[in-house]
Amino acid sequence: MFWSRNCVAVAACMAVCVVAQNTSLPGGPTFNDFLRFSCSELNIQRIDPLVTPGLTPSPHLHQFVGGNALSAKMDPSVDIAEQATCTTCTFSEDFSNYWTAVLFFRHRNGSYHRVPLMANLGLEKQRGGMTVYYTAPYDKKTKVTAFKPGFRMLIGDPSYRAPSPNTKEFRSIAFRCFTEPWGPAPANSEIGGEWDTRNFPNKPCPYGLRVNNFFPTCWDGVNVDSPDHKSHVAYPSKGTFETDGECPDTHPVRLPQVLYETIWNTSAFNDQSMWPVDGSQPFVFSMDDSTGYGWHGDYLFGWKGDSLQRAMDQYCGVNCPVLKTQSVEKANECAKAPIVNEKINGWLDALPGGESKAHR
Repeated sequence: MFWSRNCVAVAACMAVCVVAQNTSLPGGPTFNDFLRFSCSELNIQRIDPLVTPGLTPSPHLHQFVGGNALSAKMDPSVDIAEQATCTTCTFSEDFSNYWTAVLFFRHRNGSYHRVPLMANLGLEKQRGGMTVYYTAPYDKKTKVTAFKPGFRMLIGDPSYRAPSPNTKEFRSIAFRCFTEPWGPAPANSEIGGEWDTRNFPNKPCPYGLRVNNFFPTCWDGVNVDSPDHKSHVAYPSKGTFETDGECPDTHPVRLPQVLYETIWNTSAFNDQSMWPVDGSQPFVFSMDDSTGYGWHGDYLFGWKGDSLQRAMDQYCGVNCPVLKTQSVEKANECAKAPIVNEKINGWLDALPGGESKAHR
């Protein structure tokens, strides 16, 4: 369903994504087929301006990247690009907020430790956070409509402990276990293919655990949100986005494809003497999900003016002359103090917001 790639660094520390052939796409996409950039950590805290706006603390921990207009409650009538003064993303006109759940390691004694995030290949100076992609159709002809101010959406559900009943949503999330540096999956391995799982892998990932999620690409053309934060968008009714799949009649407006790529540095947790005695996998998401099926990603649009539309009209890749950029070092300087202050680092007796299960 989705393209694949293997990313390497090139001269002047500029990231170039070398994309291998996907059998569904003759010739395969290249790095010029998607806007790829790093967004460093803004903060990690228990708020959720989309699902539980204004509730502090929210039920579980999230990691946030993007613009510093982030707050516990974000009014969709307010253009956050006009409020923010900095962003953790390297495209400096992007003041959107992107967030996901947080990964923890559960020791066999019942205590928890937050798993740190790691930078992606070619983006090594990034401070935590994630890699974000925006993709226009690969044919370089089909146009997409950029999101509107106030637009927001959600993929996944923190309550899931089994596959999503929405087959297309389920297929849009994939886990990859790196048992060697950025491998051993071959360069032409597609996301969600044989090298991936749809839930937590049941083996150590000594070089990291990657989670990908692709957002829907069809919009009803009217609503910037919906009560479930999903109904105003949809996946193609026929085919897939990258193969110019058709949007359903109910959601006729084609959107850019947004992808989050989050990589967790699991290398400190390879010692299996810390793993459960029964050999089961020890990782758990911050909403107390040990299956991985509850993975979810939240999106709140905040690009400045028509900047994203210009980039999509030019079918921008990693390098996009029509956009303003900032150095990774400058992006790393942007941060915002958490609204909710609680211990989230070191060994914890319980997940933030949860009941103690430790028995040290």
